[in-house]
Order: sequence, then structure tokens, then C-alpha cells
Amino acid sequence: MNDSDKIAILIDADNTQLQKLDAIMTEVSTRGRIVVKRAYGNWKKRNLNKWENELKRLGIKAEQQFDYVSGKNATDMALVIDAMDLLSSNAFDSFVIVSSDSDFTPLAIRLHESGANIVGIGVQTTPESFRNACDDFLFLENLTNDTLSTDDVPETPEPAEKSESKAQKKDGERKGQSGKKQKVPKEIHNLIRKAYDTYQDNDGLADVSAAGSYIKRAKPDFDTRSYGHSKLSGLLEAFPTRYEVVRTPGKNNSTFISYRCLGE
Repeated sequence: MNDSDKIAILIDADNTQLQKLDAIMTEVSTRGRIVVKRAYGNWKKRNLNKWENELKRLGIKAEQQFDYVSGKNATDMALVIDAMDLLSSNAFDSFVIVSSDSDFTPLAIRLHESGANIVGIGVQTTPESFRNACDDFLFLENLTNDTLSTDDVPETPEPAEKSESKAQKKDGERKGQSGKKQKVPKEIHNLIRKAYDTYQDNDGLADVSAAGSYIKRAKPDFDTRSYGHSKLSGLLEAFPTRYEVVRTPGKNNSTFISYRCLGE
């Protein structure tokens, strides 16, 4: 995605956390211009009666869908129909599907096959089939209304010796924004190694940005915030025995960040 992308965001209210709605819109806005904003649900239901004010405030169009048959969710079908109508208009570069429901997997696949960029947003228990059908999948647990990420919050520095000991004792264990400690799985380290082998230059360094793009293609739900870091470079630096991060000054005060794999 880039700033010129035209985005359609379709929200399954039955499978989305209302308190995260503001954070969702903020996150999606960084990826381009949101042209269509729609939320789907049977607004007569008691569990959705608090949505009205937030939808009005954020300028999201509420799409009413009655339950024609008890136990069947007509909302999903309405969202799918609208998505296909929007796709046929050829007016959108990206579609954002906000739901944790695996029933949207075929829709994500179909939109992807048409050349659109697909972003899914849901909880961490969202089935893997839906997550992998998207180009990018964001966990609601990683989205916050705060302006500062955990990496931006100043902390009282610890003595170097104590910090080093903690890093060695808990190598890879970081505290995510959801408040739960998450260990970086071996799968992620393998992808970082694969990216290094693929993109390293003659100096034995690989571009961190290129590595991040590769990992997202291979694992759409990869998000460094799940492991307590706002950027991939921060995650790499958390493993000094595995990776060496190199920052090289560039033009116009820019910095080129690369890394080297040191071992397993």
C-alpha cells in the first residue's frame, strides 16, 4: 500500500471489538485514502446498540441487515455482495476486511486473485486460513488508541550488566502491547534467516526493509508489535547473539538499516 491507494474498509460488526474501532481507522488511514467506510450488522440487536455514536463520529456508513432466519448470519452475505460490487467498479486498490470470521476466507482469496491488496484485521484467534488469504493481517491486540507505542515510552534505564543478564536469561521473550509475554517463534527466525540469505549484498548485509517485506509476504499476520517492538530493526536488536544491526547514514539525514545473521 502507498499514500495514493484508494481503500474500501468493510467492517463485520458482529465479529469486531467496538473499543478498537478508532484505532482501526487510524491504522488504515496510514495506508492510503479511505474512500468507502461501511459497517454491517443488525443494529436492532442489543449487543450492537452502542455502535451508533462511534459510527457517526467516525463517518462510517451503517449497513442494516436483518436476520431473515434465526441462526443464520445474513450480515456476512451482505458484506460479500458489496465487496464484489465495489471490486467490479475498478475504483479501489485495497480492501480492508475487519472480522475474525473464517467465512471471509473465500472473499479474501477472490479479491486477491483480482489484483487488489487485501488487509484483514481481527483477533489473534482468527483462523489461519483467513489470515493467510490476506496480503497483510493485523491483530486487534496490537492496535491501540495511544499515540505512543511501547518502544516510544521512556523507561528508567537499567544497569548494563543487569540488562545483559536479563536478555540472556529470556532470549526472545518480549512483552507485547496486549500485556502478554510472547516468545518469538522459530518460524520467524527462520524467515529472517531466509531473507538474509536472499537479500544479502557483497558486504554480507541485508536490507531490513526488504526482509520485512519478504516476511509479510510469507506470513501475512507477522507484526513486530506482537513481540513488543514497533519496527523489525528493534526486534533484531533484541537478539544480539543472533543478529547484528548496522545503520549507515544516507542522503537528506536518512539512515539505511541493514543486518547480518551471526548464528542460530
